[in-house]
Amino acid sequence: MTFPGGRRALAIVVTLVILMAGGVAWALWPSGPVVKGRDLVIPVVDGPAGDQHVDLDATFYPPASGGRAPAVLLAHGFGGSKESMREQAGRLAAQGYAVLTWSARGFGRSTGQIALNSPDYEVKDVRGLIDWLAKRPEVRLDAPGDPRVGIAGGSYGGAIALMAAAYDSRVDAVVPQITWYDLADALFPDASGKGPLNGVFKKMWAGIFFSAAADRLAPDGGLGAGGLAGLTGAAAGSGGDASGGRVTGRTPGIEQVQCGRFLPQICEMYQKVAETGRATKEAVDLLRRSSPISVPGRIKVPTLLIQGQRDSLFPLSHADANARAVAATGAPVEVAWFNGGHDGGDGEADWLSDRTTGWFDRYLKGSSVAEGDSTAFTVTRDGGRDPGTRRPVLLHATADRYPGLPGGERTTVALNGPQQPIANPAGGSPSSISAVPGLGGLLGGNSGGASIALDMPGQAAAFESAPLARPAQVTGSPTVTIRVYGTGEATLFAKLYDVSGGSLPVLPSSLVSPLRVTASEAGTPVTVTLPAIDRRFDAGHRMRVVVSTTDLGYATPAAPAVYRVALESPTLELPGDAALRTPATGPAWWTWAMPLAAIAVAAVLLLTGRARRGGDAGDDPAVDAESADVPLVISGLGKRYRNGERAVDGLSFRVEKGQVLGLLGPNGAGKTTTMRMLMGLIHPDEGEIRIFGTRVRPGAPVLSRLGSFVEGPGFLPHLSGRANLELYWQATGRPPQDARMEEALEIAGLGAALERAVRTYSQGMRQRLAIAQAMLGLPDLLVLDEPTNGLDPPQIAEMRRVLKAYAERGRTVIVSSHLLAEVEQTCTHVVVMHRGRLVSAGPVGDLLGTAPAANGAGPRLEDVFLDLIGESR
Repeated sequence: MTFPGGRRALAIVVTLVILMAGGVAWALWPSGPVVKGRDLVIPVVDGPAGDQHVDLDATFYPPASGGRAPAVLLAHGFGGSKESMREQAGRLAAQGYAVLTWSARGFGRSTGQIALNSPDYEVKDVRGLIDWLAKRPEVRLDAPGDPRVGIAGGSYGGAIALMAAAYDSRVDAVVPQITWYDLADALFPDASGKGPLNGVFKKMWAGIFFSAAADRLAPDGGLGAGGLAGLTGAAAGSGGDASGGRVTGRTPGIEQVQCGRFLPQICEMYQKVAETGRATKEAVDLLRRSSPISVPGRIKVPTLLIQGQRDSLFPLSHADANARAVAATGAPVEVAWFNGGHDGGDGEADWLSDRTTGWFDRYLKGSSVAEGDSTAFTVTRDGGRDPGTRRPVLLHATADRYPGLPGGERTTVALNGPQQPIANPAGGSPSSISAVPGLGGLLGGNSGGASIALDMPGQAAAFESAPLARPAQVTGSPTVTIRVYGTGEATLFAKLYDVSGGSLPVLPSSLVSPLRVTASEAGTPVTVTLPAIDRRFDAGHRMRVVVSTTDLGYATPAAPAVYRVALESPTLELPGDAALRTPATGPAWWTWAMPLAAIAVAAVLLLTGRARRGGDAGDDPAVDAESADVPLVISGLGKRYRNGERAVDGLSFRVEKGQVLGLLGPNGAGKTTTMRMLMGLIHPDEGEIRIFGTRVRPGAPVLSRLGSFVEGPGFLPHLSGRANLELYWQATGRPPQDARMEEALEIAGLGAALERAVRTYSQGMRQRLAIAQAMLGLPDLLVLDEPTNGLDPPQIAEMRRVLKAYAERGRTVIVSSHLLAEVEQTCTHVVVMHRGRLVSAGPVGDLLGTAPAANGAGPRLEDVFLDLIGESR
């Protein structure tokens, strides 16, 4: 708890009791009934001729609210099954939706063969599932046979959401995540804009994608936002024979082992392109049949596109293309870039779940959206590091429009560098390294959204800017124009690095742009679209464009060759969006009910206290002119328990400006009782305490110059750190401008974590927030009870810095702590108490100087302390 003093302290005690009760109530509030799903098999008919019968293994979750409710179909990622969606299904059902999950054909325990979300197969399966939902008494209908239904899913599941919306007008809203617009372009990208027939084969991702179904498939996990969980474990599942049934114990032939549960024509396509490393027209046509690019103008439903910034399989350009296609129909579209994807990172599961539910609430339930709440574009950004845990902090910048990858505005940065030779080694090895497909997901990713890449010497040309005079925020796809000299077709990889003076170059999101260009002796110019990113390049950093001949994740020519690369234009074009901002979002109305009630109670106490003081001028304590500039003087202080035992006995000491004083003593020494008297919470039986010459009594105005917290911090967990501090300051009844919040926050060093909900804080962050709260108003005297409680060594070291910085500004800090080694490093002075009495007081150096050295080493405060209180080791 934190107290600024006197009657205000009593008001705040009541306030924080109510706030803490509210926090406990919030934490223990029932999260809704546990919704259990019912497993079932839903037979559907699909195939080009509509004559293939498939059994889909499904689970239905009725709405916890009862009655008829909108329905949501949850589709799993590649390599997963319905089990991948169980947790999300339960949450949606608890929030009043009828939810159906299923294992797509060829996955889990469903029969059939994988057709990559073909209109003839998986799309028809979803139509059959919607038919089934239309007959359920739990599902709301818009018309006979037409249920109110939305579809959500990631990767493979996101694509079926889009494809189903294109082919079935009964779909009312979709939330596709980390998915594709053009599957041919995803597997054969070309940054020169010539399309997949000219593209570079993404061999490693394609190998993972197709080999996942080469034998048995895991019934859970999946290739989704978290990585490759469903593609890396051998779990009990069922294979598939050529007829779409289950493997029944016979020895599989080589064709079955190679093709697994894929349709034969898909398997044949993959084998051919894997051998040659080049797309064929047949392959492009087949892959595009399963892509939204094949259905222009047909996706006309509200669409929330969530795409990962760490995704070398389906990069941000695919969400961009889907957004433009849906927006062209006039349907509502929002786009969110989050710090995750197929290459790992922080999946932000709670935030993604909230966005998905909010979208369905709006377009399936018809929930209203407050004016100004539109977030058509959301970007997860690096908010620095949590000072307590040193882990990255994520913030969400938003804008009321989506600018697209070219960005809302363009700026340029000058590049320098001569024409440079680059070699393609024989066999394409050794290769440069950018992203290693799936590695980030397997290893837990990198929440920072960036990684270090490796370019092989002699295989890469680099062009670099001068140090930036000011920071540059890049949001979208930069472009650069180069010229390639030589003969024959060159396969190249372009990337943009962030280069700082003392660190290794960083490749944002590990992304590269592959391209093919026919080189000529006169030089062939080509404009390269670099990967879409959202990154701040700090002042003093340099931007480096690298063009290499190899990349581990892609197929490259085996024949050796040498090319020369130069800048055609000396500028790098950078997209940006100045409209992106970090909103100050607030909680729902009910979360403010108890805080406002608490403020009202505090206001009543404050007013009554002021009235009493105003009516009794004689109650104002006299000021001692001689100690008016001294932060604290304690003289003959005494306090007895009810049984007559002395808790504090004749205590006297003095604290000067700029000191960090450690108040030490074993349990029962009277430290906490002294601190309570110091804050005006309890009356001394004898003696007095003066703060800046004024005697401390309940309600004394001088207590406004004191800030403190005791017995640990207490905050509302669902509010942000900033909201908690603002609410606390309101409860003090003092003017907002007196809080000097930004100065207190700068000292405490909370950084961007201040905007996060307190429930996400570590113990160290809560302690730092409590100290920031005590520092509000920048009190001249700061009193802290066990501020390092529960912190690990790095956090304790950071706390030490904070306290020293506060005292260095001419203020005074008193710290009660059991960590004597930390007190020795932090405090300038100490007061040692034992059984209520003063044992020693003075500078730390003087105290240590009076003790004999042990074993040739200097004395430790711990040894001195034990000697002073009459205890030995």
